[in-house]
Amino acid sequence: MRFISTRIPDVIRVEPKIYSDARGFFLESYQKLQFSNAGIANEFVQDNHSSSKRSTLRGLHYQVTHTQGKLVRVVIGEIFDVAVDLRKNSSTFGEWVGEFLSAENKSQLWVPPGFAHGFYTISERADVLYKATDYFDPVGERCIRWDDTDLAIDWPIPIGTEPLVSTKDQTGDTFSNAEVFE
Repeated sequence: MRFISTRIPDVIRVEPKIYSDARGFFLESYQKLQFSNAGIANEFVQDNHSSSKRSTLRGLHYQVTHTQGKLVRVVIGEIFDVAVDLRKNSSTFGEWVGEFLSAENKSQLWVPPGFAHGFYTISERADVLYKATDYFDPVGERCIRWDDTDLAIDWPIPIGTEPLVSTKDQTGDTFSNAEVFE
């Protein structure tokens, strides 16, 4: 596996070694020792599966209790995956990074604890799998608006297209009012 730092060094793109032949392919999506050697020694306690149709935008989600790190990958389709640094004492506080993840490129994104996470579905359908470092806690769940002007995320939404967004995501906090991490 290759572990590639993004513009925000703590957010890491993971590119697996792919073994292909006439039958298809094989890859390791997670191997504890390799991740630990790359500085990702977190234990994963929960696996999640999300399926979305084209133009669905999910996020920006995070938890202030049971803070989760997430290892995100796509097994069907393509998404634009976004992580926003909510760690107040970080040099990249308030900055975001986005990566295209797809079933074709088989890359993953490590989103550490202390970040908000969201994605936009580019393909007809996208199935997203992600491992989490802590359990879901609805009491501690928070949401920042995906279209917050202070964050100014450059979502790859085609002109004239309105993203499909849940009621919860439509009513998320602004970044300036969001509960962040010390």
